[in-house]
Amino acid sequence: MTIEPRPPFPPFTAETAAKKVQAAEDAWNSRDPARVALAYTPDSEWRNRSDFFSGRDAIRTFLTQKWERELDYRLKKELWAFTGNRIAVRFEYEYHDADGNWFRAYGNENWEFDDNGLMQRRFASINDVAISEAQRKFHWDRG
Repeated sequence: MTIEPRPPFPPFTAETAAKKVQAAEDAWNSRDPARVALAYTPDSEWRNRSDFFSGRDAIRTFLTQKWERELDYRLKKELWAFTGNRIAVRFEYEYHDADGNWFRAYGNENWEFDDNGLMQRRFASINDVAISEAQRKFHWDRG
């Protein structure tokens, strides 16, 4: 399997860490599990809420199921801190369920990258808050 490098590479600077965060935000907002999974090592370790899994296949499966439940998903990420090959991010995203109930999720992620700029570890803590459609903050078109 050929692994495509994903610049920018560690060690990160403020500029390169911000670029990495923006690239992740853009990819996740595409809601394309195959595209998103390519940013991770083939054996990447994940914790997402209370789910623990590893590998690109598991990531694709997880994201496919996520975006089947979390409709009209829109995400904003913010660089929180960085050092060496690690980045910490805070984020919030909005979505609705199949019944039209809206939510805003708040969370933090800790990322660790390999020398090729691929994420080898992602640990996410996330909390959901029910909101009304009028309380939404993220209204841009999909894509």
